[in-house]
Amino acid sequence: MALDGIYMYSIVCELKEKINGGKISKINQPEKDEISLTIRSKDNINYKLLISASSSYPKIHLTENNKVNPLKAPMFCMILRKYLQNSRIIDIKQVSTDRIIIIDVQSSDEMGFNSVYSLIVEVMGRHSNITLVRQRDNLIMDSIKHITPEVNRYRSIYPGIPYIFPPKSEKLSPFEFSKLEFNNKIETDLVSVDDKMFFKLFTGVSKPLSKEIYFRYSIENDKDLYAFTKNFFDKILNAHFNFAAYYLEGDAKEFYCVNLKHLENYSEKTFKNASSLIEYFYFEKDKNDRLNNHSVDLQRIVHTNIDRCNKKEEILNNNLKACEDKEQYKLFGELITANIFAVTKGLDKIELQNYYSENLDMVSIKLNPNKSASLNAQSYYKKYVKLKKTEEMSLLQLESNNEEINYLQSVLTNIINCETYEEIEEIKKELIETGYIKFNKKNKDKKAKVSKPHHFISSDGIDIYVGKNNFQNDYLTLKFADKRDIWMHTKNIPGSHVIIKNNGNIPDKTLEEAAGLAAYYSKAKHSINVPVDYTEVKNIKKPSGGKPGMVIYYTNKTINIIPKKL
Repeated sequence: MALDGIYMYSIVCELKEKINGGKISKINQPEKDEISLTIRSKDNINYKLLISASSSYPKIHLTENNKVNPLKAPMFCMILRKYLQNSRIIDIKQVSTDRIIIIDVQSSDEMGFNSVYSLIVEVMGRHSNITLVRQRDNLIMDSIKHITPEVNRYRSIYPGIPYIFPPKSEKLSPFEFSKLEFNNKIETDLVSVDDKMFFKLFTGVSKPLSKEIYFRYSIENDKDLYAFTKNFFDKILNAHFNFAAYYLEGDAKEFYCVNLKHLENYSEKTFKNASSLIEYFYFEKDKNDRLNNHSVDLQRIVHTNIDRCNKKEEILNNNLKACEDKEQYKLFGELITANIFAVTKGLDKIELQNYYSENLDMVSIKLNPNKSASLNAQSYYKKYVKLKKTEEMSLLQLESNNEEINYLQSVLTNIINCETYEEIEEIKKELIETGYIKFNKKNKDKKAKVSKPHHFISSDGIDIYVGKNNFQNDYLTLKFADKRDIWMHTKNIPGSHVIIKNNGNIPDKTLEEAAGLAAYYSKAKHSINVPVDYTEVKNIKKPSGGKPGMVIYYTNKTINIIPKKL
């Protein structure tokens, strides 16, 4: 469910309660379309306000998550710092019940005079924006997205021009409507009483909410539609909220600020406020989308090489199929040699008895009439030797090619499982060192931090480590782990190495939790009943010339587990 105007109202209620009157102490821009404001409230509590103009997941809410900020602040961030740093929030309001929130801020300029600025947040899908406007002349100081007349003829948004609000909706306000307006709107717009009715009548009402209101109305005994609708919205106006996410088969499908009774077959998870619900629902989706966009070039490189390996595998298998007849050419050469005096020059074929056959069957052999029997025999021997060498080399190349495919699949899995931009950069370095990306000076980053493997503590208090990339997998297994520690990896499935520190007997619960992590950080992350091999580290060996993360092992056991992160 996208954020609609009614949910935005619940956010405004929360922001008014917690940060209205607060002082803006820090301003950052962690993403190109996202800003973060640290606000010291009147109660001396620090809050972090996240405002995103993302095309996919635009939002505004308080957050407890921290993002890494760029070394050099973007221009929009610098403008906000110039005008809003150390300023005080004097008002937070919503434009009707539309998806527009205005944060009014009072600050002092260089001369000591107070000025009021409005930070206008438009949460409208791909049209979302964040704009700083000076109140006294309605002038745009800057916006996170610039919109020129070539893009939008009705309203432009860029520095130095007056700010124009989006076109006002002709729908009714759900918090201010009379019975006459309600009935006239139904008649004028020919609105039928169904689950889309309230979406068509009121601004700020999404289709899922409209469906919920109609569902409640259909099961109510009181059929006064106006009274029912007015009562429903009055409860929201008076902040009667119920923040919950709704699950179906384990996946969060919907969320809202009122109880969605029509989702009776869904499981429900409640939250204490609007911000915690949005953050929970959108955080993973937004993070995964951004990481995926950041790693799209790496994924393309890996997919290209996997396609190359698949084509090579097809060619090698065709070569092996062609080599299946090699023994027949050897047989032809031997039969011609054994009957050399019976084979005269000028014959184009001959039938000879196969003395290797139990029934001494006759074999028809094609000959080159321009060659002697000896040269025809040599020709077949040469075909045999060539095919034998081709078969040997194809088998070796096929083994090497399969190893490369397994390695590339593991890299792809690691990219998909990345949780930060730094982890993506580390995999990029791995691909540079393994020769899949050509090195150049642009790829060299002296300031880049090296991340550490994932560290978890089991319910039994035992340390569990998980590699984020193949270099970390090698480090954990071959250098960090003690020979008595337990090593885990999904069986024949690309994934991360998992190390359980063995300070004595490892309880079954810890083994299960570690196996769940091995399955979670693998290609089978979204599967069930995933097989995970485990053995002591002393049974693990690195094959000579093996690629990063590639090991061989023996005397292992296998556990089937559901992927789960601790």
